[in-house]
Amino acid sequence: MDSTISRAHQHATNTRRPEECRAAARGQGLDSRREPAGHAIGRSRGGLTTKIHHAVDGQGRPLAVAVTPGQAHDGRSLPLPLGDLRVSKAGAGRPRTTPTMLLGDKAYSSRAIRGVLKARGITAVIPERRDQQAHRRHRGSAGGRPPKLDPVAYKNRNVVERPFALLKQWRGLATRFDKLAIVDRSAAVLATVLVRAHM
Repeated sequence: MDSTISRAHQHATNTRRPEECRAAARGQGLDSRREPAGHAIGRSRGGLTTKIHHAVDGQGRPLAVAVTPGQAHDGRSLPLPLGDLRVSKAGAGRPRTTPTMLLGDKAYSSRAIRGVLKARGITAVIPERRDQQAHRRHRGSAGGRPPKLDPVAYKNRNVVERPFALLKQWRGLATRFDKLAIVDRSAAVLATVLVRAHM
């Protein structure tokens, strides 16, 4: 699991009134109720940006895509791609929605995220941040044990960067031109379908 940032072009940021955007979405045959507040455009250090979140498998094939404002924290956005995760089985049966383990960088390191993953039976392979380590040590025995980290499994975390490199080959995703977030996410989903076809 990881995310990448797309700069929003000025054509994407001059959004109209909400009711006009909903009417435009209906005109394109899209579900206007799924349009997030602010059209998933946020202000970060790089200006107006959008963040694309990916959940990929062990070969780097994207499984789920979510779009959030650029300033959105990766950890708080984790439920979006995790909730969209559906992997069809080779035979009959329901698609699989729970991975064996989730590899993430330190942005996903929090007690709440580890608790959510543990409740779903997902092994968290996420390193602990230094400030969290210092806080835990400062509390002494009340701080608890450090979370387990499988260093061998964590070496494969870079696999998520490969589909982002292919995604940024698309001009419309490297820079966001779409006004509506649901259109931008649709382009990201289409790109991931093509990425999966080539992997």
